[in-house]
Amino acid sequence: MIIEMPELFSVEEAGQFREAVRGYILGGHSSFLLDFGTCRFIDSTGLGVIVSSYKKCVEAGGTIRLTGLNDNVRKIFELTRLTNVFEII
Repeated sequence: MIIEMPELFSVEEAGQFREAVRGYILGGHSSFLLDFGTCRFIDSTGLGVIVSSYKKCVEAGGTIRLTGLNDNVRKIFELTRLTNVFEII
C-alpha cells in the first residue's frame, strides 16, 4: 500500500498518520511504501511515529519502505541513522 506523506510531517500530521496506519494494519495490510515526493519537512515526532509504525508492521510480518525523499528529508534520515532501518528506493 502506498501512503503519500504530507508536505509538512509534524505533530498534527503524525497523529493522523499513526491512526491511519493502525487502521490499515488492523484491516490486514502490513507493508507500506511511504511516498515523500511532496514532503518538505519532517520533525522528531514524525520520525518517531514512522519508527513505531515500522515496529508494528514488522510484528505483523510486513515492512515500511521509503521513496521520493528530497535532500533535506533524506539528510534527517541519514543523521538519525534511520537509513540503516528503512529501505529507501
